[in-house]
Amino acid sequence: MVPKIENPDVIVQLENVDIIKDQNLILSGVSFSVAPGEWVYLVGKVGSGKTSIVKVLIGEIMVETGKAQVVGFDLRRLKTKHIPLLRRKIGVVFQDFQLLMERSVFDNLAFVLKTTGWRNKKEMEQRIYEVLDKVGMRNKSHKMPHQLSGGEQQRVAIARAVLNNPQLILVDEPTGNLDEETAMGIMLLFSELHRNYGLTILMVTHNMAIVQRFPGRIFKCGSGKCVPCEMHPEIEFDMDNLS
Repeated sequence: MVPKIENPDVIVQLENVDIIKDQNLILSGVSFSVAPGEWVYLVGKVGSGKTSIVKVLIGEIMVETGKAQVVGFDLRRLKTKHIPLLRRKIGVVFQDFQLLMERSVFDNLAFVLKTTGWRNKKEMEQRIYEVLDKVGMRNKSHKMPHQLSGGEQQRVAIARAVLNNPQLILVDEPTGNLDEETAMGIMLLFSELHRNYGLTILMVTHNMAIVQRFPGRIFKCGSGKCVPCEMHPEIEFDMDNLS
């Protein structure tokens, strides 16, 4: 039996969760929620625990305390065999793209569809071109990843993340390997997808210029805690030299 909690009003809900990795307490008492269609940021310095929260949400780090619900799954009761089912409802975009370098853009996306149960070749092809259209990469479907710029690779990674119409998009430092102009183009793409398709986005970043330009609710990780905060000059100054 898959451990599910049906609550249409929440995509993510963590209450008093201690995040422990390799017997080390990373964050204690983490509590926040994400509603359908929201854009939420996790900000903080490198090593503050932001990515550990992402790993909790995809079932990579197990939850032993508090309450943890993601896309209808109860993470406290999640078993290893349930993790693939959980991840089919979550799209993830990484800083380093994580594309299959020996496969073309089209085949990278086809691989995801095949591993998540798609069988009809015509339907798969139609879906792949739909998402490539959304990210402006249809005319590069035949290219290999090494033939693409960093920004183009990230657009393919975004296409991959939305292939199965996930309930949640987790985005971990999506502009960390990109120049400023390319990074802004990627953020404009996220904003367009969020606005036009109602995507629910939880984004990890230490780039406060992005947070200011594309506002959302903010949770700041640091000193073993993850707490809500408002964007104001003090926060911008405090976070100015994050790396």
